[in-house]
Amino acid sequence: MTAFDCRPTLNAPDDDPYLWLEDVEGERALDWAASQSARTLEQFGGPQFERDHDALTAIFDRPDRIPLSRRHGQYLYNFWQDARNPRGLWRRTTLAAYMKVDPQWELLLDLDALAASNGEDWIWSGASLEPKRRERAVLRLSRGGSDAVVHREFDLGSFSFVVDGFNLAEAKGEVNWLDPDTLLLSSALGDGMATRSGYARTVRLWERGADPLTAPVIFETGSDTLGVSGHLDRTAESERLWFVEQLACFEKIVRMGDRGGPTVEIDLPRDAWWNAFGDWLAVKPRRAWTVGGTTYAADALIGISLYSFLAGERGFSTLFEPAERRSLQSFFWNDGKLISSYFSNLVPRFEMFTPGPKGWTRRTLDTVPGANNVQLWSLDAEGHETNGEVLVWAQDPITPPQLSLFDLNAAPPLSASLILKRNPENFDASGLVVTRHEAVSIDGEMIPYTQVGPADGNGDAPVHLTAYGGFGMSLLPSYNSSVGKLWLERGGTCVVANIRGGGEFGTRWHDAGRREGKRLAHDDFAAVAADLVRRGITLPRRIAAEGGSNGGLLIANMLTRYPEHFGALFCTIPLVDMRRYPKLLAGASWIDEYGDPDKADDWVFLREISAYHGATPGQPYPPILLATTKRDDRVHPGHARKMAAKLQALGYPAYFYELSAGGHGYGKDNRERAAFIALGTNFLRSAIGWQADGVR
Repeated sequence: MTAFDCRPTLNAPDDDPYLWLEDVEGERALDWAASQSARTLEQFGGPQFERDHDALTAIFDRPDRIPLSRRHGQYLYNFWQDARNPRGLWRRTTLAAYMKVDPQWELLLDLDALAASNGEDWIWSGASLEPKRRERAVLRLSRGGSDAVVHREFDLGSFSFVVDGFNLAEAKGEVNWLDPDTLLLSSALGDGMATRSGYARTVRLWERGADPLTAPVIFETGSDTLGVSGHLDRTAESERLWFVEQLACFEKIVRMGDRGGPTVEIDLPRDAWWNAFGDWLAVKPRRAWTVGGTTYAADALIGISLYSFLAGERGFSTLFEPAERRSLQSFFWNDGKLISSYFSNLVPRFEMFTPGPKGWTRRTLDTVPGANNVQLWSLDAEGHETNGEVLVWAQDPITPPQLSLFDLNAAPPLSASLILKRNPENFDASGLVVTRHEAVSIDGEMIPYTQVGPADGNGDAPVHLTAYGGFGMSLLPSYNSSVGKLWLERGGTCVVANIRGGGEFGTRWHDAGRREGKRLAHDDFAAVAADLVRRGITLPRRIAAEGGSNGGLLIANMLTRYPEHFGALFCTIPLVDMRRYPKLLAGASWIDEYGDPDKADDWVFLREISAYHGATPGQPYPPILLATTKRDDRVHPGHARKMAAKLQALGYPAYFYELSAGGHGYGKDNRERAAFIALGTNFLRSAIGWQADGVR
């Protein structure tokens, strides 16, 4: 009988023989990653992979896809990648031009040319435009896609970098313009300037020409918090600065102040969502909140005059009331109007509230498209410039997205959306149907899921199953060109599960699937897999499950806890080692979601979902591919590396793939993203025996 090295184990979680794989740039670790990646490519590459890779690259590079844009002043700004410009172009146009079929764009920066001239692996991470004169911007450039960025000031008149401008070396953080010559700097750059999670510990007042490292600190927090930030609120009559101290994932303290720093703390629950516009404040308490003699329900939306609130008034107006399967998803201000998005049994709905001296008026935005996945956001990037124009993004799993312009100030029926752009059809959806179902989880909770596939099947459909289930993030099925092209078009079935830990049904749904409930969220996913078999859709060996990041933790737990439900697993950019995760890169920032393994009580439930420690020999584990990127400085690549190494040492069919760039994503350009997805899909199809009978 073969003797396996099972370390680390649940009984000896700190005896870890694979710690060397946490050395991201270590020669031994890189050699291991390279040889493993080569083995995976040799096994699952080949002609079919190449055809899939080419097909996805062509889709991602299509010139007729929607160029998403935000408006600053008179221009709409867009970042665009295609075959000729793999790193991308930063460009702008006017709204009138954008409405045309083929708008003319003014080129601001060619990132491919910049990377070549600098000899750097630059990846675009965004830009912060100075909103008063709009003559300058501070660009965020990432090496290889990491969260840490280099800031460089750019002149929008000469299309060139400002040599002696607001330029900052690589670090995690951000800048916010106060005026053309002054920034608020929230950066981890400098000794003692980073929190335990690697984010900014201070807010500094950085004036043009000054050394950022000696810029005066106007606000700071301790190293055990997540970080701090500051920004100028231009919707106020006089200069108003907000300072945010992020204590944990779902807790923060917000203070109001000026260039000297905070002057008053906002007296709201630390876990509430809220934002302000001018004299108005909107709040969503995460838990029931009793104040001023009134109790407001968890996840309600309430509003009040900000200045009255600061003066001690607590008489909020209730704008939205949640229900069992009616939950607020988001809210934002536009031109003094509050737009709320909520789900009614997972169907998106929108309302607008306008505050005034006599109270708040309500209007249902019933002219928004009725697709089952709709999002709204302001056309204008700066809140103080909003004029009632919002963008509407509508899609469903078999209908490509369309982008519309909606005017909140137009009276019905004149407020109907103006369609600006439509994405092309990227796969053949003929014969596909979209249906909703519910599975019964281990504790009796009903777990919704959406199924897309042929109307008729023979009981062994190749199923692609995915979910996320974390951080209160809601997941609605979308038009997924990759899954559509490589799975649905070829006769397969795809399923998206709304497991607990997400925000689909509010805080209750999220809390039920975090910390000690995370195990329950994983039970939900297994219940959906079992329900697909119960309904006669498929067989366990034909279910291929995929998930990334927090969803990667989910997939790793399917391997160790529910292997009998799956035929193959694709685990991307994952958390896996729940013993050491707070010590790895940004891991400490997620303790609010998962728990603290250094606390004995928390380790009791964390050990139950630490797949790295729970993996043991002699189990019916299905084949698994773990994939990550070397430049992921959010979720440490060591998680995937170590899990693959341990599984292989235990004799399991475990494969590993690592890109050299891409950050917390699937690659730095369209070709790399296409290769990542095509490789994973080819692995899944091969592992469930769908190469010969399903792929054309």
